[in-house]
Amino acid sequence: MSAQPSRVLAVIPARGGSKGVSAKNLAPVGGVPLVARAARECLAARHITDVVVSTDDSAIAAAARAAGAEVVERPADIAGDLASSEAAVLHAMDVFEERHGAASSVRAVLLVQCTSPFLLREDVGDVAAAVIEGGADSALTVASFHGFVWREQDAAPAEGARGVNHDRSVRPRRQDRPEDLLETGAAYAMDAAGFRASGHRFFGRTELVRTDPARVLEIDDPHDLARARALAPLLDAQAPSGRGGTLPTRDDVDAVVLDFDGTQTDDRVYIDAEGRETVAVHRGDGLGVAALRRAGLELLILSTEQNPVVAARARKLRIPVMHGVDRKDLALKQWCEERGVAPERVLYVGNDANDLPCFALVGWPVAVGDAHDAVRAAAAAVTSRGGGAGAVREIAG
Repeated sequence: MSAQPSRVLAVIPARGGSKGVSAKNLAPVGGVPLVARAARECLAARHITDVVVSTDDSAIAAAARAAGAEVVERPADIAGDLASSEAAVLHAMDVFEERHGAASSVRAVLLVQCTSPFLLREDVGDVAAAVIEGGADSALTVASFHGFVWREQDAAPAEGARGVNHDRSVRPRRQDRPEDLLETGAAYAMDAAGFRASGHRFFGRTELVRTDPARVLEIDDPHDLARARALAPLLDAQAPSGRGGTLPTRDDVDAVVLDFDGTQTDDRVYIDAEGRETVAVHRGDGLGVAALRRAGLELLILSTEQNPVVAARARKLRIPVMHGVDRKDLALKQWCEERGVAPERVLYVGNDANDLPCFALVGWPVAVGDAHDAVRAAAAAVTSRGGGAGAVREIAG
């Protein structure tokens, strides 16, 4: 038997209580709750196989599930103001491995803070890679910092403030000063066994992963939240995975992946007296698929349903199909790797909550017109037509 693939688990601690900002982890930035933003980037990051939100709050749990993350209920004894993030991560690892059994042994674990709203999937993937590929025991995101740091001296008030990283009598130019690196607080990766042994996020050989200083922001008070909301339109549009509110053209897309039920159908199932299931599809959608094929796009139907009608429709349309898939996002990642297609150049069409992890992975998530509210909110575009009513034809146009 082949060995089980190693699991790389991203844990997002998200308590319900917050003294600085009420319901902070649910606060929307760029129209998306902070916990959902973090889950979205983790789900789309390379190396990450599973994403868990550790929380004691039912509303946060609902938002995390809607974003495609798994939820671990955090006990009260590690949910207070004095509880460490390490305790939440260790507990989440234990629950995850117990919940999923022998196949869920974690090779590396990440601590990702959803209070860093502009964390990118590339940053998450890079800290994971430092451990998985680079052999580091632990890794963290840092940003270049050239500022002069001062500290007030309570013990010697007569002397006034002193320079921490500089001699106050010398003012070297920026290019002549040594570069300091600021811990962003956004993402940390650890070898799982080493983390369990040490109980701390820093141990062994620690590697620094540089990130964009312009994106460094931690939300601790209402002023931070206001800044984040003001910056979101600019920074989200500039992100490698950002779309800037535009609609895709053929130049933006290399592949189109279609959900089936509720996307190519109206989500209804017809059952005859013998128990056989049939569905209704739209002829215009078939013409749309043919147009996409003529345009030279890679095509795929991806469905959780194990139903002969899905395979039959795929044969009719002459496009590949993967159905009966439990984890559509992992299947889509593997398909992109095998085809050499960059996920950011994939257009994915869906309608329900089980499509959200795929939405987080691709560059162009599209919801059909009658999709679930959470799916519509996460989409780059929403069709005017509903599932099974010509939505695929509209997209092809």
